Amino acid sequence: MKKIGMGLVGPGFIAAHHIDAVRRLGDVEVIAIAGSSAASTQRKAAELKVDTAYGSFEELIADSRIEVVHNTTPSYLHFPVSMAAIQAGKHVISDKPLALTSQECAALRDAAEAAGIVNAVTFNYRGNPLVQQARQMVAAGELGPIVYLHGQYLQDWLTDDHAYSWRLDPAKGGVSSALADIGSHWCDLTEHISGLRIESVLADLTTVVKTRYAGGSSEAFSKASSGEAKAIEIGSEDTGSVLLRFSDGARGTLKVGQVLPGHKNDLQLELNGRRKSLRWEQELQNELWIGSFDGPNCVLMKDPALMSGEAKSYAHLPGGHQESWADAFRNVIADAYDWVRAGADPAAKAPTVCDFANGHRVCCIIEAMLRSNAAGGVWTSVGESVTA
Repeated sequence: MKKIGMGLVGPGFIAAHHIDAVRRLGDVEVIAIAGSSAASTQRKAAELKVDTAYGSFEELIADSRIEVVHNTTPSYLHFPVSMAAIQAGKHVISDKPLALTSQECAALRDAAEAAGIVNAVTFNYRGNPLVQQARQMVAAGELGPIVYLHGQYLQDWLTDDHAYSWRLDPAKGGVSSALADIGSHWCDLTEHISGLRIESVLADLTTVVKTRYAGGSSEAFSKASSGEAKAIEIGSEDTGSVLLRFSDGARGTLKVGQVLPGHKNDLQLELNGRRKSLRWEQELQNELWIGSFDGPNCVLMKDPALMSGEAKSYAHLPGGHQESWADAFRNVIADAYDWVRAGADPAAKAPTVCDFANGHRVCCIIEAMLRSNAAGGVWTSVGESVTA
């Protein structure tokens, strides 16, 4: 059986997880990785056990053995790398955000659709088995009409003022920090599970740590530096709250922050319907809380014997065997490659795959939140998808 050739651009924090996920599929070969210099990329290639290392993304995209390009570069490179891959006829799997602006996202969306290639953004929480279970329960009407959706995505890795990342540089990470980095995951997950759309927002955002001291690694989740460091003024939000109005009249709230001690990767979403409620927490990802008005509340454990429909296919181990963040990530990558094998037929795209159209939509939601905050906290429409 001929293996699908894969190449990765941007060998940073998340790259190892992309490579691990595709290797677990069995029929995908990691051909090459590309970074900002040949020497550093060769060292990373040896660490990841990849045979070929390129010092530029152009060289990797030109490699005829590569059919799928994984774009795991810093955010400011998402647009040029993905566009170059599309123009070369390669399938593209990009980390979020799809690009820095909705205009760039729209251009990538339109180019991918015109080229007829697989296009995916790794909103990886879609791949959790109990996320799919929750989605099926909502679609089956078990909750009744959804009236309220609320939750949070809280972290603490930027609490120390000596913690710094390229994500905080507006030229590299964009004008938004916490919302674009983690709030985007919550927005995508909420729309994915509920089937509703965020139509308007009212945001109250702030920057708790206004001055940071850069001197160590700029990689996400790296340990804060303690030596000589350069003072950098920060303009993007690290904490905030957002009120939400959804289609069909539902209301919601989102809390987001990356400077909140004790919260490591605290993603939570609760949906309240007229009959039942559901709550899923990423740090307890093998549990789904189900709340009832006229019966006992319960916790559904991840167990394919207890799950319904397609959701059980995302659980690869029996009940009592924990599955992890990496397993959910692998599920999303597996579905993207199933789409590749289907020749990029739109009908073959699984719901777990966030395509560029949805990646663009998430960017529009984040931009609406930023506009709302800039206007002093007023209701702001997400609006229709803009064109390039």
